Amino acid sequence: MNYFLIAVKDIVVSRKFYEDLFGLKVKFDFGKNIAFEGGLALQENFAELMGISEDDIKHKTNNFELVFEKDDIDDFILKINEYKGIEYVHPLKEYPWGQRVIRIYDLDKHIIEIGESFVTVIKRFLKNGLSVEETAKMTMHPIEFVKSCVDK
Repeated sequence: MNYFLIAVKDIVVSRKFYEDLFGLKVKFDFGKNIAFEGGLALQENFAELMGISEDDIKHKTNNFELVFEKDDIDDFILKINEYKGIEYVHPLKEYPWGQRVIRIYDLDKHIIEIGESFVTVIKRFLKNGLSVEETAKMTMHPIEFVKSCVDK
């Protein structure tokens, strides 16, 4: 079993954040450590566990991000707007490859990217009249993947 773990100050508050906003389900709850289905784990008292100084735990380093994809980014933004205490890295923006993305900080200042799923982006391009080939070039995805999105 493989997980990626992030250090958090308050396991209860962080658990609620990830459950409420992202719908994550707890697979294992060990008190100060929680593993969600899908591979994210939260650890309270990380410095103590590692035997290092709390000062060695850096917050808001802006060199790591968790990425979540959503089919309906606009609905998700409404959900974020209802959640108290959200700090934005940047508002919704669209990249040249067509994906719309917003970045926020979680409660422990880890960057979270929430982007449209590429299936959604590809379907939008095709619906707007781009060919499979044009869509593949624009999104930088293989033609086979673009074609597979038509049926999803």
